[in-house]
Formats: sequence, C-alpha cells, structure tokens
Amino acid sequence: MPELPEVEVTRQALAPWVEGRTVRAVTVREPRLRWPVPPRLPRLLAGHEVLRLERRGKYLLWRFAHGTLISHLGMSGVWRVHPLRAPPAGRHDHVDLRIGGACLRLTDPRRFGALLWQPAGSGALDDHPLLARLGIEPFDPRFDGAWLYRHTRGRVAAIKLVLLAGEAVVGVGNIYASESLFRAGIDPRVPARRLGPRRCERLARAVRAVLAEAIAVGGSTLRDFVSASGEAGYFMREAAVYDRAGAPCRACSTRIRRLVQGQRATYFCPRCQRK
Repeated sequence: MPELPEVEVTRQALAPWVEGRTVRAVTVREPRLRWPVPPRLPRLLAGHEVLRLERRGKYLLWRFAHGTLISHLGMSGVWRVHPLRAPPAGRHDHVDLRIGGACLRLTDPRRFGALLWQPAGSGALDDHPLLARLGIEPFDPRFDGAWLYRHTRGRVAAIKLVLLAGEAVVGVGNIYASESLFRAGIDPRVPARRLGPRRCERLARAVRAVLAEAIAVGGSTLRDFVSASGEAGYFMREAAVYDRAGAPCRACSTRIRRLVQGQRATYFCPRCQRK
C-alpha cells in the first residue's frame, strides 16, 4: 500500500503539471472504486483551475475555488503523468484528468482507492469523515517527543500498533514503523504507555528522519508503486529490518526476527531493540 512517502512523492511529481492549470476534461471509465466516483465529477472539474495540490496523511487534496477533490491510492493505485499523448487505456486505467496539455491517469488494479468531491460550501475540509480523525503530520513542528509522550499515556496497545493507528501521528505505515522503531532502539511489542520521555523523543526523531529519507529516494516499491513519472522508489535498498527476517542485523549481526501484529508483518532486531 502506498504510504505517506509514496503519496508525497506523487504530490511533488504532479504539482508542476496541475497547480495553476485548468482541467480541460475528465474521463471516468470505471467509477467503482472503494466508494463510487461522483457521476457529476467531469462537469464539476472541467473548466476549473487547480489552485494547489496538497497532502494530508495519505490523501491528495486537489484544491479548487469551488471545492476539493480528495484522492486516495488505496492498495495499488498510482497517478501517472503523460505529458504529450497518453497510451491507450488498459484494463485498470480508471480515470483520466486532462490538465493543460498533459493527461494524468489514475491506475488502480485492486480498486481500493478513492476519488471523492467535497464542495466548498459543505463545511471545513478537516471535518470530512475521511480526514477528521487523522493525527498530526510527522513534519509538523509540534510533533516531537513531548507530543508523542502525551498521546501514548494510557495506551496499552503495542507501540507499533499505536503508530499504525494514525491517531498519535499520521502516515507512519508498516514499513516505516518497523524502521523507525529499529532506529529508536525500541521493541515493537512494548506497550505504548511504558515509553518514557526520552524514548518518545528518540522515536519522534526517528519517525521524521525515516520518512524524510524515504521521500528523498522516491519511497518504497514492493509491488505496484511507481512515481507519477514512472520511477520506482529505492528506500527498501537501505532498509535496516523490514523484509529481512533471518538476515544479520546491519548493526550487531543478530538475526532479524519477524512477527505478526494486527495482521501486519513486523521486523525487528531482538538485541538492538530491547523492551
């Protein structure tokens, strides 16, 4: 599933092609995504300028004067830019946005993504049901060890699961949670409430560093993800623990272990990450 770094990489690649440009046409070939694509979407967007392309968590927010297009990549979605002429649409090419002279195409084999419309007069965007419960952004200046400490008090769940829940901080997906916990030297199974201020500070710093590094190298490509320009992400080449079960730890040579938490695979070093 594309996580925060992959979505941010997508936003950065799309922004120069869409911001300040007018939507010429919208083609919806398959409206049956996770939620149905609004039938009126082509009429809502055609002829209107994209003011800004923003990101909130794993959502892309296409800002127009009369509303916001909310896009989520789901499990396998990608946006691709075709600057001149787009190739013939394939089976999984569901939506085209023609903006300026380019075609932006949404491809989603599993159809777990979303493309929804929020009118400008229907309330604050932050109150939308998909956005209202999202935690703080990891690059928000307010996110630090003190923030994480406050938001883990009383939490009996394992710290890995608290990170994945997205309520204390948003966008720390499965790969990046494992990598952040390794870098902070924290066992993924430790109850969140047992983390003291020092460990919370180490973890907050690790989260920001890991996500920033992932964005810088184009995110992670496991199966389907490529950037809007068609390039794979290279973060997994440098992964310390994720998907390395049985391999020696890069720091201490202890074998990396794998366990399942909340139906998601977790990887950690039992020596470097102590409870």
